[in-house]
Amino acid sequence: MKKDKDNDRDRLAQWLRDAHAMEEQAETMLTAQASRLEHYPELRRRIEQHIEETRRQASRVDDCLKRLKTGRSSTKDIAGKLSATMQGLGGMVAGDEVVKGAMAGYVFEHMEIASYTALATAAEEAGEPEIARVCQENMAEEQAMAEWLYEHLPSVTKKFLAREEVGAPAKR
Repeated sequence: MKKDKDNDRDRLAQWLRDAHAMEEQAETMLTAQASRLEHYPELRRRIEQHIEETRRQASRVDDCLKRLKTGRSSTKDIAGKLSATMQGLGGMVAGDEVVKGAMAGYVFEHMEIASYTALATAAEEAGEPEIARVCQENMAEEQAMAEWLYEHLPSVTKKFLAREEVGAPAKR
């Protein structure tokens, strides 16, 4: 059966638009989280570093869309940002926001890893090795952030519990 490269490229473009919206959502979510971290400077620094990575990732995805001669979806971008804003507002009222935020970040990073895995494969199938390379580059940054969160979640949790035990502000 003959491969339909046009269909593969259309699907790739659709998924790249989804990835761009995902990065917009991540930036909004991470920015809100970082702005509220007062007592966890190491976590805040790593999140701020990842915000910059996220912005670069969104830019690279945008470049991939241009390469395919298509654009991003404003509707999906806005929906992603709105979802992240609502999640951030919900986190503000949680007494254990820092721990739940780190856990949610870990889960979100794995969703991004899965997305870029599928995108890299779809790009290869569509005959777009440069787009596949970009997706693998973004995926590597997501993997690094997920690993960092995995390694530091115990210390964040311990610090939260210790602060809470002595009545110090622990939430953020």
